[in-house]
Amino acid sequence: MTSTATLPAPTTSAPRRRIPIWLGILAASLPMFMATLDNLIMTSALPVIRVDLNASISELQWFVNAYTLSFATFMLMAVALGDRLGRRSVFIFGIALFTAASAFSALSTESWMLIVGRAFQGVGAAALMPLSLTLLVGSVSTRLRPLAIGIWGGVSGLGVALGPLIGGAVIEGWNWQAIFWLNVPVGIISIPLVLIALPNTFGARLRADVLGLVLVGSGVLAIVYGIIRGNDAGWSSLEVDGSLAAGAVLIAAFIFWESRTSAPLLPLRLFRDRSFTVANIIGITFSFGIFGAVFILIQFLQIVQGHSPLEAGVMTIPWTMAPLVVAPLTGFITPRVGTRLPIIVGLALQAVGIFWLALILSPDASYASMVGPFLFAGIGMGLVFAPSSTAVLVNMAPADQAKASGTNSVVREIGVALGIAVLTAVFTGHGGQLTPTGYVDAAIPAVTVGAAALALAALVAFFLPSGRAHAVSASAAAATATPPGATPAPAHLR
Repeated sequence: MTSTATLPAPTTSAPRRRIPIWLGILAASLPMFMATLDNLIMTSALPVIRVDLNASISELQWFVNAYTLSFATFMLMAVALGDRLGRRSVFIFGIALFTAASAFSALSTESWMLIVGRAFQGVGAAALMPLSLTLLVGSVSTRLRPLAIGIWGGVSGLGVALGPLIGGAVIEGWNWQAIFWLNVPVGIISIPLVLIALPNTFGARLRADVLGLVLVGSGVLAIVYGIIRGNDAGWSSLEVDGSLAAGAVLIAAFIFWESRTSAPLLPLRLFRDRSFTVANIIGITFSFGIFGAVFILIQFLQIVQGHSPLEAGVMTIPWTMAPLVVAPLTGFITPRVGTRLPIIVGLALQAVGIFWLALILSPDASYASMVGPFLFAGIGMGLVFAPSSTAVLVNMAPADQAKASGTNSVVREIGVALGIAVLTAVFTGHGGQLTPTGYVDAAIPAVTVGAAALALAALVAFFLPSGRAHAVSASAAAATATPPGATPAPAHLR
């Protein structure tokens, strides 16, 4: 569920006040840390929430996908609105909405309420993630910018890495509602901090592509809904086939509209660049495989093996911490070897790690047997993050970098939603149940599908241009180098 900030377009702002650099970094990073941390905490909480709200497996998917889809749908629009209305203004709106949605989620007593709360959290995060780095870059001098970006990226990565651990501790010490209540004081503190420390910059004031937003959002939602409902309603039912067909028509209409409108949400001309196109195909396939598998595996540790949320968080540290170490090192290597080699190796390691987990998955599988595949998956993710970000931006003109990096984030988030929907459909299609005895036999084929998607992504990576990467500005590279969630993640693990 990897989230990526975008670069500032040419800006205008009021004369700058002298603000300490640490205050600007804190103001930009704190809301972003809140959102990235919340994503992984949610993943750790799923088994506990399932029991407390008596949620079905379809509802568990919507707890994650309501956030993912709203985030993906509104992110490019948030960037455009920031350009028109002021980036700080939209950023503050995102903080306020995310905070209010967190409180609503904490008060949820039924599954539908939590799904609604998560959807509005996603809309808020759509403003937080892309604008946090943009505002930070505009608030510090050129000389200090690399330092500020490096700290910002480290904070984002720390949120991803600590999410399962902090989530497990909070859930075990209090309750699942506390993971949302934690956001409320952070949000309240962040708003005045942003007003004090960050300038309200503006970009090109283009017309907002509202029709494009509606078409792509509705289309992806219809497709995900059809996949989620497939096993329950029947794959040949009017509900499922009609939803899938409507989604395909809406996506086709979106592509047609984007080729005609003067200010498109997604400029289709960007796909004329091979590196950009292949990197986005890799992005959606990579997110599909790794985060779909994570959704199945994170519940295995608690439902089948009976580990507490905190124990599950500690057990996944080799996976979640590895990208923190590997991704920065890969960023130094990529200009020397190019983007293709580390991406191929990283995706291959992830495919091997997830296949390995599918082979050893059993109720009595020892933790020692899982450490190896966890490390393979974590190291592989670290090898993919920075080079894939560079591949997206390497041939982009400065004016197109914001749209290019934003598009890549949206594509990866859609991959997360589709991966969770498809792998869960495989799980339920094989008779999977959320019980200790009815989980493993159905989880194995589902996880195997995720591994196969990662292997396919590795093959697609061979079509990336070979040779050394061209120079990409430090700001541009950093803008897409943070782990998902998401976004993806996460990208971010959701």
